[in-house]
Amino acid sequence: MECGNQSQLTHFILMGLPYPPELRIPLLLFFLIIYLLTLCGNLLILLAVAWERRLHKPMYWFLCYLSFLDMTVSSVVVPKMVSSFLLGGGAVSFQGCMAQLFFFHFLGCTECFLYTVMAYDRFLAICKPLHYSVIMNHRTCLCLAVGTLLGGSLHSTLLIALTFQLPYGQENRVGYILCDIRAVLKLACGDTVLNEMVTFVNIGFPALTCFLLILMSYVYIVTAILRIRSAEDRRRAFSTCMAHVTVVVTYYVPGLFIYLRPRSWHPLDGVVAVFYTTVTPLLNPLIYTLRNKEMKDALMRLGAQETGGP
Repeated sequence: MECGNQSQLTHFILMGLPYPPELRIPLLLFFLIIYLLTLCGNLLILLAVAWERRLHKPMYWFLCYLSFLDMTVSSVVVPKMVSSFLLGGGAVSFQGCMAQLFFFHFLGCTECFLYTVMAYDRFLAICKPLHYSVIMNHRTCLCLAVGTLLGGSLHSTLLIALTFQLPYGQENRVGYILCDIRAVLKLACGDTVLNEMVTFVNIGFPALTCFLLILMSYVYIVTAILRIRSAEDRRRAFSTCMAHVTVVVTYYVPGLFIYLRPRSWHPLDGVVAVFYTTVTPLLNPLIYTLRNKEMKDALMRLGAQETGGP
């Protein structure tokens, strides 16, 4: 974007999704309800794992970590999107835009690494069951969790440093539901080709690497499961993996659609972004509850305990 009159930009305006005026209140309530359901669903996961001692395993510790990330990602995006349906609610300060972009990519990249760690956990549990408890101990879990945070932090710091060192003019309308990298770069003055290339590599390389590692893990997992003689044991092994496979698909498909098309915008980008940032954090606890018998039983026992049942 070429800018004739450059000045110190103080705030951005998030344009959000286009909608008819008569749908303003229904959409506000819709996204507010989704946000509250996301918080409640993920909090239930945390409570169920904390309450049920049989779930004190690495698989469920990582699930709690995922639930925490889902709540924070949703809190970074959805409240501001809800406020954008109010008069003047789309305004966000320059520093606020930086913070939203940083935490969105920090949490998103951390979640990407976490899905890979969860696949590695399933690989060890199914392919190397005799060594699982020795390898996946408390220290290993902590190191893997810290590693995902460090990776997400490095990824997001690089994006922030490259994006906000550019000059910006008087145009401050961000044509998106949040301060995301490509939407903000469109408002920058001067050449952004280098930024777009670095962004493409910085997002694409970790995402594709993690995806290939997950895929490789499940090749070994499926091969090991097919060797199991008991049909019931095969079914149980598949059930512990299907929830993870489902959430990986709901995470990667929208993300790859949005970020691996450099210098290209699609009319569905806004809709896909809503699904990616709003619906996916809501679906994850539902998927793990419906596809995982241990989690379903733990939630039922927690509900019975809260209502005074046996």
